[in-house]
Amino acid sequence: MAINRNVFEMTSEGLQELKSELERLKTVERKRNIEVLKEAREQGDLSENADYDAARDEQARIEARISEIENIIKNVKIIKKDTTDIVTIGKKVEILFEHNKKTETYAIVGSIEADPFLKKISNESPLGKSIIGKRVNEQSEFISETGKEFKITIVNIQ
Repeated sequence: MAINRNVFEMTSEGLQELKSELERLKTVERKRNIEVLKEAREQGDLSENADYDAARDEQARIEARISEIENIIKNVKIIKKDTTDIVTIGKKVEILFEHNKKTETYAIVGSIEADPFLKKISNESPLGKSIIGKRVNEQSEFISETGKEFKITIVNIQ
């Protein structure tokens, strides 16, 4: 597997979350997985042992995620706090959706940190791209990944 040498833009909070995840994977998840593997080995014949196969799959997932996080940390670029009144990565933006007159507040983050369920959107997402560089009261339009077109207005930037 080739390791990606890209630069990963992140907020300092996002980097801390990744470091916490890495620590948990190394100290908790790895140890738990080793115990599960040990118990599965004790069951005997490994060729038809579903518990052993599942534990090995989990071990591979844990190790792959550890490698991925270590690569990200090695190639991270921390996004500096921007004090301008322009939408940039690291800011929270309140947006008015014109079609239903509802407002939503999103944190603009790098793609590694994005989590729409936590209202963290990537600067590379359709919405993110449409608001980067905008100011309060500016309007924008974007087409969502589902193909729906939205017209929005920037209400507040923090």
